[in-house]
Amino acid sequence: MEIYLDNSATTRCSKRVQEIVLKTMDCAYGNPSSMHTKGMEAEQYVKEAASKIAKTLKVQPKEIFFTSGGTESNNLAIIGAAQANRRAGSRIVTTKIEHASVRNAAAFLKEQGFEVVEVGVGRDGILSLEELVEAVDQETILVSIMQVNNEIGAVQPIAQAASVIRQHSPNAIFHVDAVQSYGKMRIFPKKAGIDLLSISGHKIHGPKGIGCLYIKENTKIKPLMLGGGQQSGIRSGTHNVPGIAGLGEAALECYERFEEKMEHLYSLRGAFIAQALEIEGVAVNGRTGRDSAPHIVSVAVRGVRSEVLLHALEEDGIYVSAGAACSSNKPSVSHTLQAIGLPGELLGSVLRFSFSVDTCMEDIAYTIGRMRELVPKLRKYARH
Repeated sequence: MEIYLDNSATTRCSKRVQEIVLKTMDCAYGNPSSMHTKGMEAEQYVKEAASKIAKTLKVQPKEIFFTSGGTESNNLAIIGAAQANRRAGSRIVTTKIEHASVRNAAAFLKEQGFEVVEVGVGRDGILSLEELVEAVDQETILVSIMQVNNEIGAVQPIAQAASVIRQHSPNAIFHVDAVQSYGKMRIFPKKAGIDLLSISGHKIHGPKGIGCLYIKENTKIKPLMLGGGQQSGIRSGTHNVPGIAGLGEAALECYERFEEKMEHLYSLRGAFIAQALEIEGVAVNGRTGRDSAPHIVSVAVRGVRSEVLLHALEEDGIYVSAGAACSSNKPSVSHTLQAIGLPGELLGSVLRFSFSVDTCMEDIAYTIGRMRELVPKLRKYARH
């Protein structure tokens, strides 16, 4: 038996994605920059993928720039926008619960002389709009906020944040890390006041190593990759045609029967939370209703170490995470859990369960059943 509940780390490629990736590898193997027929065949797949993604966002295909994934998209957005707009100011505003690819990019810019301000969040992981108002001033050139937190599923008030930014620093660029929200929410950047938006393929049943960045037309951004000038010079390098084609298909597929899929995910999440809270010493980090992301549940299991329960579940074929995949294999404490004020004795006792459209109620029931048996035993063992 295999029950995969680590979909926030990565998802399984859908059959449609697999088919188009293999097709491009076999047939459209030309370089999209080449002027001959094989090159034009490959270029057509790139154009079609950009159109598919643009359609889901209600933007122009020329505003979609392909990258190697969420990390590169976030780096390009933050470092590229900051460096391109340095003459306008030096302040960058973000939050205390951002992904490492945002936090570390901001730390890099701080070393370059930029001022970085991190806005705090409440116990539910939602940013403080009052602190955001105080943080955004006329010197602010960039604000970066993740729409859905990758560890606890907190959904940020993006529209309200955009309003604050436009009021206090009208020319500031607003970047949204949508890696965990794209495909789980309908996102329309122009309507929401978003200038830059990051997407990752492997979070939506697409290939690994591919992503994109929406860049609103006329937004000033400095390239990080220098080379042959592909993608209008914003991101040089030969296009990853199979990955791009796969990303386009995944984008199209994830918004088909969208309401039905989200209802399924919220039903799974609700059932999991209700049953998990019946286990002694188990608490949910963040909100428990439908005002949180549909696919993520973070639980603290008092008296049981994260890695111990993780591997115990793994022995039963259940795969979960002890936190963000980018840091779960390192001996570091989650900055997100610290930011929401989780007590110190629980910081090392948190597991993240994340679902996909392929997850079923039977998976939830079996997982909860194993937890009911394992948690008391492991807690008893830990006390000795």
